[in-house]
Amino acid sequence: MTVPTIVTIGKATQDVFLQSTKAFVPFEHKGVMYEQLPLGQKLDLDEVIFATGGNVTNAAVTFARQGLHSRYAWCIGTDVASEAILHDLDREGVDTTHVVRDDAYRASYSVILLASSGERTILNYHGTKVTSDRHQLDLSIIKSGDWLYLSSLGDMDLLEQIISEAAAHHVKVMLNPAGTELAQADKLKALLEDVTVLSVNKEEAQQIVSGETLEELVRHAAHYCPVVIVSDGPNGVVATDSKTIVTAGMYEDVPVVDRTGAGDAFGSGFLSWWASGHSLKDAIHFASANSTSVVTKIGAKAGILGTPVKLHEMPIKEEKL
Repeated sequence: MTVPTIVTIGKATQDVFLQSTKAFVPFEHKGVMYEQLPLGQKLDLDEVIFATGGNVTNAAVTFARQGLHSRYAWCIGTDVASEAILHDLDREGVDTTHVVRDDAYRASYSVILLASSGERTILNYHGTKVTSDRHQLDLSIIKSGDWLYLSSLGDMDLLEQIISEAAAHHVKVMLNPAGTELAQADKLKALLEDVTVLSVNKEEAQQIVSGETLEELVRHAAHYCPVVIVSDGPNGVVATDSKTIVTAGMYEDVPVVDRTGAGDAFGSGFLSWWASGHSLKDAIHFASANSTSVVTKIGAKAGILGTPVKLHEMPIKEEKL
């Protein structure tokens, strides 16, 4: 089988992780967990870790580490954060020749306050917004791919523009929509006819279709696109390829160090194996393993699995539809 090429388009982020077992102590108030930071004081940190993130750059690294041709496009600046992002991707073997570098753009920047439980508070600077009516993206990169992976693009019109370009060149699309797209559910549903794989969590799925259980949501969403994955955190995942339905639990109960990038690892883990010709069950199996590995390390990329990889058994079953 020819090695597939997967194109990713979307924002990139410089992440700075701050750890403090004394300063970042979670507490609960009216059912909501908080980290409390007193004003006017200096708080000691145990560790400062610099990394890079952004949903699709995390995915691009999964594709590269799994031996696929991984290509990334976006508009970033010449600032320090942009330099760090580009260096990280180049080092991983991701093709960044279609990345636009311009002083007019600033990369996204996140400061993550890590609690000892692995939960975190994220302070996020979104950088320069790339929109459908103001960007320098060369969308010709899309036709070079067998697949296009999109996640949290942040602009519905730009998403429509990119998916239309993919459809025009018969490039398959995997989509993990975010709040901006989900808030316009009717527009989103209209785009799904050109999407091959839809990956969402339970709450996101309920903004698109009706249903209470994961299986109901998967079956209803499959009316819009052929492959649907609906996850529910530690409660597992249900997926269908319109032929079979797969139900999976947790891959492994591991100590969680940092949850950043776990969803990206799952989605990209699935596509890296699905695009390579694996079965739905095997692709979900690897996706679960990749996501589990990521939460054991600080940062969204450190725990991404490479090849070869040996998977152990997990609770998973496959049934005919």
